[in-house]
Amino acid sequence: MAIKAVSPKTIEEAAQILRDGGLVGMPTETVYGLAANALNGEAVAKVFEAKGRPAINPLIVHVYSIDEAAKYVELNDFARAAAHKFWPGPLTMILPKVQGCKVSDLASAGLDTLAVRVPAHKVALSLLKGAAVPLAAPSANKSGSLSPTSPAHVHDSLGGKVDMILAAGASSVGLESTVLDLSGEEPVVLRPGGVTAEDLSEVLGVEVRYADGDADKPKSPGLLLKHYAPNTKVRLNAVDVDEGEALLAFGSLKFMGLKQGGFAKDLPEGRLCNLSDRGDLHEAAANLFAMLKELDKSNAKAIAVMSIPDEGIGRAINDRLRRAAES
Repeated sequence: MAIKAVSPKTIEEAAQILRDGGLVGMPTETVYGLAANALNGEAVAKVFEAKGRPAINPLIVHVYSIDEAAKYVELNDFARAAAHKFWPGPLTMILPKVQGCKVSDLASAGLDTLAVRVPAHKVALSLLKGAAVPLAAPSANKSGSLSPTSPAHVHDSLGGKVDMILAAGASSVGLESTVLDLSGEEPVVLRPGGVTAEDLSEVLGVEVRYADGDADKPKSPGLLLKHYAPNTKVRLNAVDVDEGEALLAFGSLKFMGLKQGGFAKDLPEGRLCNLSDRGDLHEAAANLFAMLKELDKSNAKAIAVMSIPDEGIGRAINDRLRRAAES
């Protein structure tokens, strides 16, 4: 496995690996993806094997344009409106497959729907165009562990199971895409992300609601409860820090103390990370997985997490934290 800086040569090399049925760590604006040719069932199976991912958990298929998506899914009026507004971008849509859809059934976990997205990352788009196939690309990490926002995260989690990692720096969003289910009677957000239900409601002209997924047979990636889990226990909505705990903070630490006495700001190095000391939710989203990874290495007995406002992208942050805490 090689980590290679992005260049026209390495993008073409990665594209050839994908055409040949191999796996590539692909940068996107959300998190790094583990990309495989979605038309090749054996290649898709390698993704599940590398991640240790349950086969009931479907994958997101990445394409480089709306027209490309239309080769694999039926785009209704809602889908076209959302695509024109939010693609390329961190929005995945679940839609019925077209008749004779060539995407591997393994990528959709045997469902008659498919999750599709056009990423807003120039390297990802170049790779998609170069490979000339749709790419099944879940987050490039072991299933149930923290999602990767840098090439080093991919290497640390998957090591030699990836044929190449295209290194393009840290992911700018740092949080997986919103998943919008448009396969039913009404639009429903199955996984919160940077595009909110409120954003979607405004564009689609109908109320878009949030819904919980079926943990036994999810339609969307990222709905299994053990998703996003560090090895260290996570304690949410902490108002102080217990002895032996690390702290994942948000905003001011002025009133955050230690149970045994003292101030949270004085926690030892490696036991304190602040998602955003200025209380910016987008900065917090970008830092979430990297900081959880850092605190997971601190040998703390638990990670205490300060409250995050449950609004906008904060709802998505809380969704990931809740899943981590419930594992």
